[in-house]
Amino acid sequence: MMMPLLRTLPPLAITLALSACAGFMPPTQVAVDVAPQWQAPLPHQGAVTSLTDWWQQQGDPVLVELIAAAQGASPSVSQAATRIAQARASQVEVRSAFAPQLGAQYGANRGVAFPAGPVTTSQQIGLQATWEIDLIGKSRALGSASMAHLESSRAQWHDARVSVAAEVANLYYGLANCQQLLALSRRDAQSRTETARLTDVTAQAGFVAPAVAAMARASAAESNGRATQQAARCDVQVKGLVALTGIAEPNLKQKVALALVEPARAASITIANIPAQTIAQRPDVFTAERGVVIASVDVGVAKAHRLPRLSLNGSIAGARVNTGGADSEGTTWSFGPIALTIPLFDSGHRVAVVEAAKVAYDTAVVNYQGTVRQAVREVEEALVNLQSTQDRSLDADVATRGYAESLTATQARFGQGLANLVELEDARRSALAAESALLALKLERQQAWVTLYRALGGGFEASQAQADDTPSLSSASSASSASSANVDVQAKMNR
Repeated sequence: MMMPLLRTLPPLAITLALSACAGFMPPTQVAVDVAPQWQAPLPHQGAVTSLTDWWQQQGDPVLVELIAAAQGASPSVSQAATRIAQARASQVEVRSAFAPQLGAQYGANRGVAFPAGPVTTSQQIGLQATWEIDLIGKSRALGSASMAHLESSRAQWHDARVSVAAEVANLYYGLANCQQLLALSRRDAQSRTETARLTDVTAQAGFVAPAVAAMARASAAESNGRATQQAARCDVQVKGLVALTGIAEPNLKQKVALALVEPARAASITIANIPAQTIAQRPDVFTAERGVVIASVDVGVAKAHRLPRLSLNGSIAGARVNTGGADSEGTTWSFGPIALTIPLFDSGHRVAVVEAAKVAYDTAVVNYQGTVRQAVREVEEALVNLQSTQDRSLDADVATRGYAESLTATQARFGQGLANLVELEDARRSALAAESALLALKLERQQAWVTLYRALGGGFEASQAQADDTPSLSSASSASSASSANVDVQAKMNR
């Protein structure tokens, strides 16, 4: 009975293999309609380049050091590294599931088999093997899914590092802007305080009304309050950087104080003219694309569960039996059973699993297409904002210079008694607002560059996720420490 069954198995396996698991899977590549070119203007006419060294190009070693420290201390980067390790373990598990399994077994027994019988001692040691034969290519499909999981995890690790870098840069630029606004507020407070002092003297001499002196004192107090509030905002920015980088606050303040003496230049970003080339370098788009692959495999595997399964077992063992002082030894072995399992009836469970997998696949496709559209939108918006800051910069410069000249003239007239305090206060307010707006515009432009850097994927490339060279969490931390040490030396040399 066994031999006819064995003769029928090869043709059956060939028939099932021809319909392979891959034939059950929906498409793993999905088309998305993307505009042939960007609608917003590209900076510097656009070109293909890498953004991985963008931070170093800005000429600010302290910023590079803070980013490296934050990436080494970031919980999100740590979690992403953990997911890579889990994906690697899952890949090994999938590979081993369809490989032959081998185990060793040892057993011993001592007793009397029947009344008045001799004492019998038996020992057995052997090997057992099992193997599920992949008739329809399910192992290859699951291997593809596990690889997609691993590549997706690596892309998420890169995305986490890019997010941390962008967050640190925005805080760092915000702190630089805050320090500049603080210096402006203190200059304004000092000027108003001096005006209040002179007005008090004039009022005591009877040349101006006491109400005018009161107004000058109120203006000085208000300005001092703004300076105090601005100093508090700078302290909050510092504490944010401390939380991100893990650097002690005194050390961080010392580094930042030296670095912010002269703000770093903003390095240019050049990008591809074709949107499809650009969004392909985003980790989230890559991850969504791999999600389609995983969902496709899940459909194929769900369908494969409705097909027959073939498993093979075997064992070999050596035994030794001692009965009444007489020893006997021997070897036992078995080949089989060869088990062919054919699903017949399960109340619709497998059909429901297939339908659920199809719905999940459709969701993955929609998610991928939506991620692509969102990526295009974010790049377009970043380009628009960047162009807007450039277009406004000339007007902001003209306004700042004009109000500064007006304030200087009004102060001269006030000193000569040709202008009243109300006119002076109005000129000060306009000059302060214009200079503050100019500083805010410079910060907005720096943050627009960072947003564009983030929207372009921060230099991520698909080859980084497909190559098995993503560092572990411990090695990444060590690299960050080494980078920080090198940056310290470079910063001291530059200063």
